[in-house]
Amino acid sequence: MFKVLYKSEEKGCKARLGVINTDHSEIETPVFMPVGTLGTVKAIEQRELTEMDARIILGNTYHLYMRPGMEVMNSAKGLHKFMNWNRSLLTDSGGFQVFSLSKMNKIREEGVEFASHLDGSKHLFSPEKVIEIQRTIGSDIMMPLDECMPYPVDRARAEKSIELTLRWEKRCFDAYKNSEDRYGHRQFLFSINQGSTFKDLRKKCIEELEQVDFAGNAIGGLAVGESNELMYEITDYCTDYMSENKPRYLMGVGTPVDLLESVERGVDMFDCVMPTRNARHGRIFTTNGEINIKGAKYKDNHNTIDEECKTYTSENFSFAYLRHLFIAGEILGAQLASIHNIGFYLNLMRNIRTAIKEKRFTEFKKEFLEKYRSRS
Repeated sequence: MFKVLYKSEEKGCKARLGVINTDHSEIETPVFMPVGTLGTVKAIEQRELTEMDARIILGNTYHLYMRPGMEVMNSAKGLHKFMNWNRSLLTDSGGFQVFSLSKMNKIREEGVEFASHLDGSKHLFSPEKVIEIQRTIGSDIMMPLDECMPYPVDRARAEKSIELTLRWEKRCFDAYKNSEDRYGHRQFLFSINQGSTFKDLRKKCIEELEQVDFAGNAIGGLAVGESNELMYEITDYCTDYMSENKPRYLMGVGTPVDLLESVERGVDMFDCVMPTRNARHGRIFTTNGEINIKGAKYKDNHNTIDEECKTYTSENFSFAYLRHLFIAGEILGAQLASIHNIGFYLNLMRNIRTAIKEKRFTEFKKEFLEKYRSRS
């Protein structure tokens, strides 16, 4: 499934170039995966994602389970056909949403019982259930059920939590091995290591999960309130113990700066709602930093929003026009901003891959950050 093509030899740099192969696409890494929670990357058509050469996007198990539901997903023969997406899909287990959206959930050995955020109906996500749901969705890469801890958390609570997570993930793997791929394509299962910011607990979790033949390994439980510096430190520590021969996925991260810092620390895969969420509020990522397009200073600025990052939006529309759309409340504003932000992230990852291949990642990172931070 995964092959490392090149590892950086620069001092203090663990960046690496690789490729993930699913039955739907070849995915060059490091890769950023746009988030399509409900079978749609908000405000962007599948055609546009293909034109931008997005090779893999995310769906959310919890939200898709709630609506349209598994009967619809099964009758549609999976999410790929339902949303007309012919490239790869990754689904998370839904665990994070269960813990964050539902105020009433009960955690027990069997799984987590929760109330729907839509109608209050009661449901149980067990390790076996989340595998069954993801089989029905038909995602190329599935994630196991784990317990999402808040930050900060005391050590005793974290230790108890990772023990439960390890039992749940091993049950997920058993359920995965005892079930069949759906819709004629292979489905892979990753692991998720937890342990908050306790390094010895992270190490314990990683080492136990390495005894199970997961196809890839994720770092969970970061970007939940800890400082950026601490997130980078834990990420760097984790990748030292994670398999060299499997993709490493840092879940829910992050800003352009986070991506660069984490690639340097050996991460291969990322996802985050930030590009599209910020876009809908008029926050646009550019080579010279993030801007608020609604600012009055852009009213008469008829220049392109980014001369160096070529997207459909930057090549065709000005600061002034985008500002006008947001001020007027036109839907097109959010759409064009979203196209640009996703394009910006995908372009950044392409440039990162090129820099790694050309053995100049550290230089590229320094030059990018100097420009990106110039606005501030």
